[in-house]
Parts: sequence; structure tokens; C-alpha cells
Amino acid sequence: MNIKGCYEAFGGDYDDVLARLSKEERVEKYIIRFLDDQSFVQLKAALAEGNTELAFRAAHTLKGVAQNLSLTPIYEMDFELTETLRNYNSVDMDLAKAQFEKTQEAYNKVIEAIKAYKES
Repeated sequence: MNIKGCYEAFGGDYDDVLARLSKEERVEKYIIRFLDDQSFVQLKAALAEGNTELAFRAAHTLKGVAQNLSLTPIYEMDFELTETLRNYNSVDMDLAKAQFEKTQEAYNKVIEAIKAYKES
């Protein structure tokens, strides 16, 4: 699998990320680094603890990383979650948890594709 095939596997926008980063080598470098990004782990932990302020910060960070790397499925799902958490003093936790589940599904799909690319 090549890097473009990886993006196709998870529904990302390869042409967009290539235009942003200019070189395929940079795309490869940063997509592999995404495997070590802790924002999703922090988001999951913060929601489990009910810490909506920390959850908002983690969701916002994840959204930015996903947008910059054109990880479209994560960005689209996490955008909604970030907006739900934005006013972290009055969050509908049932809605946030439902949105998190969608974000987690997208995240897992992207991670699986990146790992398959890395191992190929």
C-alpha cells in the first residue's frame, strides 16, 4: 500500500494534504507521527472523568491535527464534538458521549489504515 492508498482506505483527502505539505515524504512522516499523538487518548480519559474543560482542549487539538493532515473522517466527527464541548461549563454529556463514539469509530478506522500502511 502506498500513502495515497492509505488515505483512500480511510476516506482522507490525499490531494489536500499533499498540497499543504508539498512533498509525499512529509505526508508520510507526519501521518506516521499521528500514531503517537496523545490528543485522542487525552480526550477519552477526560470524558471518562467528566472533565469537560480538558475534554474540550483535547478535542480541539485533535480536530486541528486531523484538519492539517486531511484526516477527514476524524475531523468531521470531532468538529461536532468540539462544538458540543466548547461551552464546557454546561455540556450535554449524553450528546458528547454519542459524538465521541462516532469520533472513536473514525479514529480507529484511520489508525488501522495507517498501521497497515506502515507495515506494508
